[in-house]
Amino acid sequence: MSNLSTFVKRIRDIMRNDAGINGDAQRIEQIAWMLFLKVYDAKEQDWEFSEEDYRSIIPENCRWSNWAADDHSGSAMTGDELLDFVNNTLFPTLKKLEVTPETPIKKSIVRTTFEDANQYMKDGVLLRQVINTIDELDLTDTEESHAFGEIYETILKELQSAGSSGEFYTPRAVTDFMARTIQPKIGETMADFACGTGGFITSWLKALQPQIHTTTDQDLYNHSVYGIEKKQFPYMLAVTNLLLHDIDNPQIYHDNSLQRDVLDYTESDQFDVILMNPPYGGSEKADIKNHFPDDLASSETADLFMSVIMYRLKKNGRAAVILPDGFLFGTDNAKINIKKKLLSEFNLHTVVRMPGSVFSPYTSITTNILFFDRTGPTTSTWFYRLDMPDGYKHFSKTKPMKLEHFAPVVEWWNNRQPISVDGFDKAKEYTVQQLTEELGYNLDQCGYPHEEEEILAPMDLIQRYQEERASLNAEIDRVLAEIMEKLGGAQL
Repeated sequence: MSNLSTFVKRIRDIMRNDAGINGDAQRIEQIAWMLFLKVYDAKEQDWEFSEEDYRSIIPENCRWSNWAADDHSGSAMTGDELLDFVNNTLFPTLKKLEVTPETPIKKSIVRTTFEDANQYMKDGVLLRQVINTIDELDLTDTEESHAFGEIYETILKELQSAGSSGEFYTPRAVTDFMARTIQPKIGETMADFACGTGGFITSWLKALQPQIHTTTDQDLYNHSVYGIEKKQFPYMLAVTNLLLHDIDNPQIYHDNSLQRDVLDYTESDQFDVILMNPPYGGSEKADIKNHFPDDLASSETADLFMSVIMYRLKKNGRAAVILPDGFLFGTDNAKINIKKKLLSEFNLHTVVRMPGSVFSPYTSITTNILFFDRTGPTTSTWFYRLDMPDGYKHFSKTKPMKLEHFAPVVEWWNNRQPISVDGFDKAKEYTVQQLTEELGYNLDQCGYPHEEEEILAPMDLIQRYQEERASLNAEIDRVLAEIMEKLGGAQL
């Protein structure tokens, strides 16, 4: 393609004229399944070249190069014929591909990708124009394939402002910082149990790539990542993302990580590294709690994922996890018990407080990165507040967070010193006794000075209020219990 930079704009301009496309979220989902088939077709050409007995799982008439490619002879399907083929042949065929436990991942992902995919376009002529634009990509050309990987990243970024789909995208500056800080090593396995579009996985691969020196290294690299994504659309994007990163057998599974009893996990289910931004503020079916011990059974999804992470992290393993403020200050029973488990069985060595607008416009709730490992119990925890960079009042779509904005914490990381700014702690170390006995498991330390009123979106405000109310109620109950115990002791 002559100008990759205009790729997304060209497709957007075509789709705006189609009555079936309603908003950015549908537009991106429509692009996603077509891109998957285009990328998969390029991968299949590689596999046919390198594997003598390779057979596609896709019937010949449904392979991209046989129905989508336009040789400009006038024979390519368009209009009603194309719509009829896509709606009544392509989609039903791919949704019902025969898959068995013996089917290789690189083949089974086709059916899994299309199981809940949607075809929104209603104008067959416009659909042909979009397909032709996508088919111009030459993914057999190394330079163009790499360049398209960058373009794909811009598509994923657009999810941030495409309605609720933003929940599946963590800004690349954040995933890159976390992956670099965790210091990947060849031979290690990394997992993300709510992987969204695959951002943490691709950041891990990017950080690990310089260590590839042999074919054995390459094989270990190719098999180092594992992901689970509950929702179909981001799952499709994640699989495509990994194929673009030359992971031929993406171990990405369309599943719900919370639907398995955590007590059933064994060492074979554990990983060396876990990088995650668990969904928060969401709701799960009531019976999801049954998969967790009673003391850890929270109604908050982020809390439940935190338990999954602790059960699935290997001995001596490392984790970096994004959690909202509600986890830090929460004092309801489940949160306290999760934090007790975290501090007593894991080494929570660092908490990085992030500005509230990092995930804007999806949410303005303030988040934090918890760095911990499974090397023994926590003895002390450092808290570091990452302030807004000079010249920024808040991050936005036009002024997003960049990797260089983490420079202050990177500089501090290996030479840790307490920092105080205008009388407020910016970096401080707390002993585990301080965090547990004196602060009652309140990890809300080195927070942001509230010099001006913070304006939250209505749903964020409601969630913040609910978290603070639950925390206050739990604190009142705790104090009353202590008083009752003392009164009871005095009567005896």
